Amino acid sequence: MSRSSRLIQEGQASFRVDGAFYRAKSAIARDLAILAAAVYRQRRGQLRVLDAMTGCGVRPLRYVLEAGADWVWANEGNPDQAELLAQNLAVLPPDTYRITHQDAHQVFFSCYQDRDFYDLVDIDNFGGPAPFASTGLWATRLGGLLYLTNTDGRSTSGHDLGRSLQVYGAGVRSHPAVHEQGLRLLLGHGAQIAAARRLGLEPVFSLFTGQVHRVMVRLVRKPTLTPKNYGFLAYCHSCGHFQTVGWGKLSRVTCPCQTQSQAAPTVVLSGPLWLGPLHDPETLKAMASLADTWDWPSQANLLRVMQQEATLPPYYYPLGDIGRRGQMDIPNRDRLMAALQAHGHQAAPTHCDRQAIKTDAPWADCLAVAKALGKGRG
Repeated sequence: MSRSSRLIQEGQASFRVDGAFYRAKSAIARDLAILAAAVYRQRRGQLRVLDAMTGCGVRPLRYVLEAGADWVWANEGNPDQAELLAQNLAVLPPDTYRITHQDAHQVFFSCYQDRDFYDLVDIDNFGGPAPFASTGLWATRLGGLLYLTNTDGRSTSGHDLGRSLQVYGAGVRSHPAVHEQGLRLLLGHGAQIAAARRLGLEPVFSLFTGQVHRVMVRLVRKPTLTPKNYGFLAYCHSCGHFQTVGWGKLSRVTCPCQTQSQAAPTVVLSGPLWLGPLHDPETLKAMASLADTWDWPSQANLLRVMQQEATLPPYYYPLGDIGRRGQMDIPNRDRLMAALQAHGHQAAPTHCDRQAIKTDAPWADCLAVAKALGKGRG
């Protein structure tokens, strides 16, 4: 939180913070939201946004100035920020925004009661998504977008089992792909609460910024939660192998490294969580094209990495783990991906960890290809 009175520039928005909440490092999450909102407006011909926890007002400014929002409701629960927020948003046409200082749940329920549904509901909360994800659905129109947040890394990384049970109804364990695990817990949580209302959520994009997990989802009429895309992730601490586990196989989880002559490997389960695609490749493609048009090269490059990883298995292999378990130097990421592709596998970088790869190759095959590459036979 900054207490500076200087003017800050982000995108096309100029604003002051003066004690209101503003996380500069989260600009990329706002950039992608603006791109998704602009694509939505191009496709639907309208864009009405509800920013439930607006802070200093940077998001309403950018949704109007950059995404072309027709209307933004900027709600900030702290009334002490009323003057600052009014000053920051005064540059917008008066018929394009509304400012309130209410509890976010009250806002969501009033939207439902008044049948005042929004094309994009942005919830930038502290901690886990509960209970805002549930009540936020009441304000989202069918086909509209809901932007969810988790800032509590301990509950998603296996370091606070009690908290993960309370927030997600899931037991999660520590393993090398916990950054992606956080996104999948958030997606699974949203899809489960939507399914309880006989609705569905489809991922638009999922973003880990190094501190915060954010997922943009689309609200659809039919439940999207199935036993196939909502299950468990198993990791073997003995050999490093990942696998997905369905509900019907929970009592029969084994690892390929296990033999009759060996002691049982140390396999841990995380879940339930979302096992389906992380992103919608078609929307990412449109967002990347728009980023090119706006001359946003870093955002366009990120979106293209996300396109590559969208439908690959729900975990990644850190290069450091490959080197350590293979007792070799850490392999070059791009050369390893090319070698895996030459062996008929899919392989891509992941935005969650620059020093990791996503691939459909089994762990043993990935390790073997890396070793051959290190010996000059890749």
